[in-house]
Amino acid sequence: MTRPANAIDMWRGFALVTIFINHVPGMVYARWTFSSYSIADSADLFVFLAGWSLRYVVGTDARRNPTRYVVMRLAARSFTIYVAQVFITALAIAMLAFAAIILDNPLLLEWHNAASVFFDPVPTHLGLVLITHQLGYFDILPLYVVLMLFAPLIAIIDRYTPWLLLPLSLTIYVLALTFQINPPTWPVEGAWFFNPLAWQFIFVLGFVIARKDGVIGEFLRRNISVLRIIGLVVIAVGLYFSLADKLPDPTTVPRPRLFFIADKTYITPIRLFQFLALVAVFSAVYRYIEPFVPRLVGFFALLGRNSLPVFCVGSLLALAGQIIRFVWQGYFSVDTIVVILGVAVMALTAWLNEWRDRAAQWKKRQQSPAG
Repeated sequence: MTRPANAIDMWRGFALVTIFINHVPGMVYARWTFSSYSIADSADLFVFLAGWSLRYVVGTDARRNPTRYVVMRLAARSFTIYVAQVFITALAIAMLAFAAIILDNPLLLEWHNAASVFFDPVPTHLGLVLITHQLGYFDILPLYVVLMLFAPLIAIIDRYTPWLLLPLSLTIYVLALTFQINPPTWPVEGAWFFNPLAWQFIFVLGFVIARKDGVIGEFLRRNISVLRIIGLVVIAVGLYFSLADKLPDPTTVPRPRLFFIADKTYITPIRLFQFLALVAVFSAVYRYIEPFVPRLVGFFALLGRNSLPVFCVGSLLALAGQIIRFVWQGYFSVDTIVVILGVAVMALTAWLNEWRDRAAQWKKRQQSPAG
């Protein structure tokens, strides 16, 4: 049975739409997404909500969700995400190759870190399988794969020593920022765009805050009114610095510099605090908009309930949008068509995924003895 619309699914669906729009560089509609007015963006929201959703899988009752069951379920989920990453990367490479042939433009083969796939294919294909080589705009799922690989450990620590989880995650985060530790990419030398050692912290934060009977979650809920006032101030300051382009200059800040600049790869404190302020303020929005625009809320929730297939399709649609804009330039009409068709196909993907699940459940009931 499909679960009803809720705040988590709605905001996850909202993040998916904005990620799609922002993954088509230069699109006019990107100016209206909150990443244009905020230090943080939808990637932060997507990972935070992934951690929050993990709480529903892990739970807090060992009798209801035995540890062995939780570990196996999370391991299966990480494998599913890994397969999805490899699959959409292969399709993206094929799309670039097809566009290069049709448009007679070999430069397309060099888009988004794809050059080594075509010109040095043997080690690069091994890197794609190992997710140590990532195409540009296809680098969020590799982060998600790593986070889900460590999710069983997170679940075990939370179950047996919950007081240790957040301090341990914070320690890893601080060490990554202090010594600029980031896993290398291979065979093309570089580093992960989304550093898993840093981004795990926002993932764990979402997981910890979602625990209703936890000390931190209970404290935040009890003091949410005050936190929203503080959040409004932080958002206003972040808006000013973003629009005025007065973010700290990396060459003038003290060391370790990552603690004083806004950096996406390491999700630095400036970016993290601004995102948490957004969470505090907008956590109050759902109960006000749901009665007034239930269809819009339901639409976003539909996307959010089916986040993995929608994200995969959205990533490929964004690449298609990039190629379309490359051919027909950045006209407003072209951008409008790309957004309408893109969001429509994402919605169709979500609907088909739920239709398949409902059909499978109906068939199972028909085949059961009670049926």
